[in-house]
Amino acid sequence: MKTTRHPEIRMMLCVALLAIIAGCAQEQAATRPEPSAARTPGTQAVAELADARGILMRMAEFLANTPQYSVNIQDNYDVVQESGQKIEFGERRKVTESRPNGLRVEAEHSNGDKHLVQYDGKDITVFNPTLNIYAQVTKPGGIDEAVMYFLRDLHMRLPLAMLLTSRLPSELEKRTQALDYVERTEIQGTPAHHLAGQTETVDYQVWIAEGSQPLPLRVVLTYKNEEGQPQFRAQFSDWNLAPEINNSQFAFTPPEGAQKIAFVAQLPQPTSQGATPSEQTGGQK
Repeated sequence: MKTTRHPEIRMMLCVALLAIIAGCAQEQAATRPEPSAARTPGTQAVAELADARGILMRMAEFLANTPQYSVNIQDNYDVVQESGQKIEFGERRKVTESRPNGLRVEAEHSNGDKHLVQYDGKDITVFNPTLNIYAQVTKPGGIDEAVMYFLRDLHMRLPLAMLLTSRLPSELEKRTQALDYVERTEIQGTPAHHLAGQTETVDYQVWIAEGSQPLPLRVVLTYKNEEGQPQFRAQFSDWNLAPEINNSQFAFTPPEGAQKIAFVAQLPQPTSQGATPSEQTGGQK
């Protein structure tokens, strides 16, 4: 059986890189209350706990206004196969951000492939150390502009990209159509608020730390309009709001022998014969 890793991954570069339990889960789900009525915290039922929107926006504002941070993310995602079966893949990422111009995302996929995304206020660079190739494009204007250009113009994949931008509060405000407070719980020993929201295309859950640093601890996205309703799940750890930052972390220096290539979006359009550039060069999706 041929396994497809991800329907949206066109690679980070222009070459190939990038039932007992079920029964118990159904039984538990059948007896569990709706989110808005789920386990109230008794004597701790202060108005703030029920204020899902307030908790969500405090998280968004706090993260958008944090000048520097680093965080580790362990995520996994479902890929719906032609047979309808869902296969889970994963990756580990370390994100380092220094507003307004410094961004570094180091990723390792579950199959061992690695890639690096860097932005220094001028250039966006994607590097594959295994193949020793990189793609680079100039995009001044800061992290917000770079991230949006990366997604919309270069058609690249950057999970949870909105969390990296100062646009997070306005984007959540604009896109969220419904929001519920599910419960007060713990994530890896940290007290947290569990919220469940809906947008036009995605149902999301987010666990947000209590206290003066309302950081996201876990996120689950369900792509409800996609076939099979695949999920993306991310666990955050080792938040550091005062990391040691060096500008060299964000600027890319090509290693010896590294080859510069183009992003897929920069390649010529399909020829009149109908073959795409990747097909002509033996590239893979």
